[in-house]
Order: sequence, then structure tokens, then C-alpha cells
Amino acid sequence: MLSVRLESSLENQLSFFAEQNHTSKTKIIKNALVHYFEMLKKESKDRSSYELGSELFGKYSSGDGSLSTTYKQKLKEKLHAKNSHR
Repeated sequence: MLSVRLESSLENQLSFFAEQNHTSKTKIIKNALVHYFEMLKKESKDRSSYELGSELFGKYSSGDGSLSTTYKQKLKEKLHAKNSHR
């Protein structure tokens, strides 16, 4: 069971549509949700992997744009610093 609050204008449209089509408000809402979820599935299938994750790429950026090209040097420096005390 689910209870949903609708703006009065939307509720009026729903009541009018239900009356005109001789169906229940519940049936209209169920059909609308099924249609909505099918549309979302189709949209996600049509999008590439990059498009699906694009809003997450770079979200937690370090601010250093050279990390992918200087990682070997940075790793050498860290290892040297760690092992230099021996």
C-alpha cells in the first residue's frame, strides 16, 4: 500500500481522466508507473557506459592533472622516502 500526495491540479486531472475513461485512479497510476519505468530502462540501454558515468568522472579530483603521466616518478619518490631510513 502506498499513499501519494498530489497537487490539486494534478489530482483534478487524474479524476477527470479516470471518469472520462471509466477506469480507476489506481489503474491509471499503475499504468503510468509501468510506462515510466520502461522508458527509464530504454534510456539507460541507449546510453553508453561513458554517458552513464560521466557525471561521476572527476567528481573527487585531486586538482593535480599530471597524476596519470607522473605516477611512476611519484611512486619512486615515495618508495625511496620509505626505504631511505634503512
